[in-house]
Amino acid sequence: MTGGVRGRVLRVTTGGRETVHDLTGECEAFLADEAVGADGLLNVFVPHATAGIAILETGAGSDDDLLAALRDLLPADDRWRHRHGSPGHGRDHVLPALVPPHATLPVVGGRLALGTWQSVCLVDTNRDNPNREVRLSFLG
Repeated sequence: MTGGVRGRVLRVTTGGRETVHDLTGECEAFLADEAVGADGLLNVFVPHATAGIAILETGAGSDDDLLAALRDLLPADDRWRHRHGSPGHGRDHVLPALVPPHATLPVVGGRLALGTWQSVCLVDTNRDNPNREVRLSFLG
């Protein structure tokens, strides 16, 4: 690998609700600029204690299913010791243990080597912080 590391910071507004935000288009645009024809790795990282990165199908209900599963696993109630913010906010701080804040993906010929139905997504259950950064890094 001779190209070094190239990066970009995305700014994403998720709003005041739980969301799965598809980043695939932004990742592809970044690679079109920075990975022209190259093989390597794309790292996607969200530098927040209450959000994660997931690879999943979107648009067919899987994104809503993920949020429903997270609500079942991490209810927004008063059981959490971490208690600042909106009620149940402590669960948002547990989220990155289940949906990690990063993903490293193969890039082949300058393009993401995802499966047919896979998308790169920001998962954000924190209603208190609608402004997120996502850091993209290409090593190739």
